Amino acid sequence: MIHNVTSAGRLLDLVPLFHDDFRVQVLVTSTGSSAFQDGIRELLRDLQLPELPWKQALATPVDLAVSASLGGELNLIQGNLSVLSHGVGYTKKLGKPGSGTPTFGLSPEWLLSDGRAFVDGLVLSHPEQLERLARVCEDAVPSAVLAGDPCFDRMLAARPYRDRFRRALGVRSGQRLVVLNSTWNPEGFFGTGGGQDILPGLLPRLTAELPADDYRLAAVLHPNIWYGHGPGQIRAWLDRAVRDGLTLIDPAHEWRQALLASDLVLGDFGAVSYYAAALGTPVLLAADGTGVLDPEAPLAEFVRRAPRLAPPHAPLLPQVEREIAAHRPDPDAAGSVTSEPGRSAELLRRHFYTQMDLPEPPGPASLEPLPLPAYRPRKVTSPLHVRTRVEGTDIAVERSAGHPAGAAGDAHLCVHEETRHPGDLDTADVITREARADDPRLGGPDTWTDEVLRLHPHCSTAVYLTGPHTCVVRVRGRRRTFRLSADTSTGADADPAAYACAFHVWLAYGGAVPERGIVLRMHSAGGVHPFRVETAG
Repeated sequence: MIHNVTSAGRLLDLVPLFHDDFRVQVLVTSTGSSAFQDGIRELLRDLQLPELPWKQALATPVDLAVSASLGGELNLIQGNLSVLSHGVGYTKKLGKPGSGTPTFGLSPEWLLSDGRAFVDGLVLSHPEQLERLARVCEDAVPSAVLAGDPCFDRMLAARPYRDRFRRALGVRSGQRLVVLNSTWNPEGFFGTGGGQDILPGLLPRLTAELPADDYRLAAVLHPNIWYGHGPGQIRAWLDRAVRDGLTLIDPAHEWRQALLASDLVLGDFGAVSYYAAALGTPVLLAADGTGVLDPEAPLAEFVRRAPRLAPPHAPLLPQVEREIAAHRPDPDAAGSVTSEPGRSAELLRRHFYTQMDLPEPPGPASLEPLPLPAYRPRKVTSPLHVRTRVEGTDIAVERSAGHPAGAAGDAHLCVHEETRHPGDLDTADVITREARADDPRLGGPDTWTDEVLRLHPHCSTAVYLTGPHTCVVRVRGRRRTFRLSADTSTGADADPAAYACAFHVWLAYGGAVPERGIVLRMHSAGGVHPFRVETAG
């Protein structure tokens, strides 16, 4: 029973528990009880299971009904009802903040109908939730079932594949991935944060202050933000940040993989920040949700103790570097998410089949492994300000969407041909574009680079990116083009546009490419990235 996309994500975790069992027919329905209905239709279509209209679902006797929300007329269901949390346990107050505000999911307002408990299985992930339940709604205690957290278990099982998730998200060797996360709440990171609009002011500073080759930025927004405003509106609001290199993460299917891939989460009081802490990832809070959380929930204690982002105008790079360097995993967070790590599939299947009065299928219960996200290389179409220092065949490169504060060295401007502002191309020293070498629309590297230098007299270097480690470069005043390729056998793994910037300034310092080619060494992202330069034609 789907309330919205957020709850649907938790229910999708459970479908494999019924795989291979010809005795069980799975049906789906949407309660229609959420203001956020967008996105549900796509999820149901992907499931390809029979869908019942809500009124028909209420009239249909079932052996088991499962929901990850208490929204809707669940007390009218004709069958055994099990309810799971769609967050990290039950943490938030719902209603006007105050001492008497009920905790969503753990109070009589949500668990009793006409004074009687109507949930047959209230799935909890940790005994502390049972203790809170007993204090506020003793009538619901008999239905409580300690069965772990399937969402967290899927992340725990996927931890060995962190590097694969990083590669899928286009994170290169030596880069750090900072994930921006916001829960759905006016007090959250995407909201006012308790008095100011945080994200609109913070994003340009992050992309300007964090070196582009050292850091990647990705955003995980609560599904209610994503579908409440509409994906198109979110992309419109964040267009500048995306052009600066921000990656928007699918909030239903890829947020866990992004979390596992991250080096730091810049978030708020939502479940994702707490899951990150439980995985041992550094977390900086930009909003703490005062008055929103149940003060007795472990998440509230985490928020009270977690490091905060400094006042609005404090430099961001030192804060990020300091938190990553000084971080120590929080054992309390890891222990409070679930009391049964790795066992949720076993415990939930046992509970569900007991409710259906069926013997469990043979073999162990299991959840689906987290899938690899689609490959998402970063594409920066905003101008990049480049600082370089040359010592022989060694070139230090630092690129940023803003002017690097206090950066030393020579400066030039690198602009993607798809920049939003065509005037940027008139002042660019280096112009880039990525495409297949045989792309007929561009005429291939030779034709495109020749056109760029002819159309933009100020540009001295045109860069045609042909792959994740290669590019073709034409330099004004030189008859031949050059092929740049990373020496991946040494671990070189940088954006080929950065190699082109290094080559551009090396030539300006009098460098010459011999017939046999030459190997240059770019220093960037805390490492050394050798690349070979050869004449291409």
